[in-house]
Amino acid sequence: MIFRVVTATALSLFCALHAAGQEPLKVFILAGQSNMQGHAEVSTFDHVGMDPKTAPILAEMRNADGTPRVCDNVWISSIGNDGTEQEYHGKLTAGYGAKGRGTKIGPEFTFGIYMQKHLDEPILIIKTAWGGKSLHTDFRPPTSGPYELNESQLESLKKQGKDIDRARADRVDASGRYYRLMLEHVNTVLHDIKRVYPEYDAQAGYDLAGFVWFQGWNDMVARDVYPNRDKPGGYDLYSKLMAQFIRDVRSDLSAPRMPFVIGVMGVGGPVDDYGPDQQRYRSVHQNFRLAMAAPASMPEFKGNVTAVWTERFWDPELAELKARSGKIKAKSQELSKDENLNRQQREEALAKFRAQLYTPRELEILKGSSNAEYHYNGSAKIMAQIGKAFAEAITEM
Repeated sequence: MIFRVVTATALSLFCALHAAGQEPLKVFILAGQSNMQGHAEVSTFDHVGMDPKTAPILAEMRNADGTPRVCDNVWISSIGNDGTEQEYHGKLTAGYGAKGRGTKIGPEFTFGIYMQKHLDEPILIIKTAWGGKSLHTDFRPPTSGPYELNESQLESLKKQGKDIDRARADRVDASGRYYRLMLEHVNTVLHDIKRVYPEYDAQAGYDLAGFVWFQGWNDMVARDVYPNRDKPGGYDLYSKLMAQFIRDVRSDLSAPRMPFVIGVMGVGGPVDDYGPDQQRYRSVHQNFRLAMAAPASMPEFKGNVTAVWTERFWDPELAELKARSGKIKAKSQELSKDENLNRQQREEALAKFRAQLYTPRELEILKGSSNAEYHYNGSAKIMAQIGKAFAEAITEM
């Protein structure tokens, strides 16, 4: 009987606090390199709706008039979008992807949409992502110590006549620089949340409810750091650093069991589906993906670290159509050398060639790409699914 009274009292208190809007604000941290920045232009949104599987996602991303949705209950502070420490903040909408030509999104857009749908309360996203950054050096966790040049790297520097001591000192200075910038920005936002989210209730406080890591390219291609990358275990160092990164982030933010998602690089799709031209990358790509995901299987992280295999969201049709476009470039070069054609005739000939190469529907699909393959073809269809999957992964934890 006493237990029931206490439980009822506690429940009443919880409901009263909830009704008063005094639950801790849920804060999510997103970090990584260029694919966490996001290179999917708004111009590729229509492609999301062309697939019945992803059309419902587009309905969440856009207003009835076709403009990108502004999320009234999701706030974001983001740095690194333009490669600097310039902060962009406000209500979540399109435009918090990488800066440059066109308005872009990264995974933050649908992550925020679907996380808020699940929680049905205001949330805050803190995003820190810079293009071209590694885990082995740039985001290196502090307790791993500074990066030490290996024998092969030292030998290469000697052959180039480089100053070895200077090279070592530069690498020490670079070690963990972006880890520190990431934490500095997170702590800056947390110290004054009202600056970003004006309705924040300081008495209720906040809860670090999840961390998403989406990085990898610069480690995957670092042959000098991972000399045996094409062999099983060739990326074991990445797994070790990733596990230490999780420990250090949780320790530095005093969040020992904060849910952690590892977004596993999936450019090119599942390696089992690789075509003849991709076979030379098969072992390297698969070895790296396994290394990225490995910490999620460690006993110490059971139940609070998970890996999302983004290869599941690769769009092979879009990739094939984009690969075909190389023929258009070659044809254009061929026509430009034909002195018997004027400008209008060249354009007409190229248009005819394009019509032979693509159907009208394929040309519409091709508009779903706005960037390079290593940026998931700048596809909102791919990026939207990835962001949604990140939110679902945290929800499941």
